[in-house]
Amino acid sequence: MRLWQRTLCEKLGLKGRILIADHGINGTLGGNLKDLKQYVKEARTYAPFKDITFKWSDGGSEHFPKLIVKVRPEIVSFGAADKIKVDRQGIVGGGQHLKPEQVHKLVAERGDEVVFFDGRNAYEAAVGRFKNAVVPDVEHTRDFAKELKNPKYKAIKNKPVVTYCTGGIRCEVLSALMKQSGFNEVYQMAGGIVKYGETYADDGLWEGSLYVFDDRMGTKFSDRAKDIGSCGHCQAKTSNYENCANKACNKLILVCSACQNQQYCPSCLQQAVK
Repeated sequence: MRLWQRTLCEKLGLKGRILIADHGINGTLGGNLKDLKQYVKEARTYAPFKDITFKWSDGGSEHFPKLIVKVRPEIVSFGAADKIKVDRQGIVGGGQHLKPEQVHKLVAERGDEVVFFDGRNAYEAAVGRFKNAVVPDVEHTRDFAKELKNPKYKAIKNKPVVTYCTGGIRCEVLSALMKQSGFNEVYQMAGGIVKYGETYADDGLWEGSLYVFDDRMGTKFSDRAKDIGSCGHCQAKTSNYENCANKACNKLILVCSACQNQQYCPSCLQQAVK
């Protein structure tokens, strides 16, 4: 599988990252539109990939330094490979898939009872999330297994919980782990934030920018998108992430246009001043 995927991508001049595991395949690729469409066509010739949902956004191969194709124990690193089972229909025991229109229908019927649960890392949620969403205190995906055991979630375990993440992949696993942890009514947003944005852009329940894992750092669904993140230096609203200029730190920091000359995170900047 790895050899096929690498050979196919190299033939089409695509760059990006693909992870393959017993559970399936997950990745992001950039290139010319015609080459990406050819990738989709050829990928779907493999019967288990026939019904893969592909998500699209503006970009190209220039947003990736190279092509990476790896085999891993998990396609998303929850550290829970032994707790996940997959059959022909997908994850066994996961949440019920809801299309964007069905999410709105659920909210219309159940109102404030519905809880949106962010399945991403905290820095992703800092620049974009669903209104009034629960944002777990996690820095890495592997932190979720422990986080879900926190008693603070007891109050929402009997409510309708809609999990969401960038493209829906993390929620395949997260929703299953949540049900195993005692959450009784778990849904997952089919196709993730990307599919929701394709449907409603910034005229729905989403607000802010979508963090992405390439050198764009983020993308917006329309020119009406809000900046909801706060600059690490002056607290002005921004969606612009930069890496701390201290290579030993390299921490992601939000930096507004007025503070662009301050490329260090606040703690490294303070040490530099001292």
